[in-house]
Amino acid sequence: MRIDKFLKVSRVIKRRTIANEACDAGRVMLNGKVVKAGAEVKEGDEIEIRFGNSNTKIEVLSIKESPRKDDAAAMYRSI
Repeated sequence: MRIDKFLKVSRVIKRRTIANEACDAGRVMLNGKVVKAGAEVKEGDEIEIRFGNSNTKIEVLSIKESPRKDDAAAMYRSI
C-alpha cells in the first residue's frame, strides 16, 4: 500500500492530500529514509512524521484497504 494512503486509512493524517503534501515536502520518513507519497509500506515498517515541533513515530502492525474506525487504531502502534 502507498504510504499516503496508509496514513489516511489508519487515520494518522486526516486527509490523503495532506499526507501526500507532507511526503512531497520531505516530512515523512520510512525506515529512516525520506520518501515520496508512492513509497510502499509493509508490516513491520517504521514511519516518522515531522509536523512543526512534534515528531510522531509509529510502527506498522497491519495493512487493511478500508478498515472501520475502531480497527484503524490497531493498524499501528506509537513508538
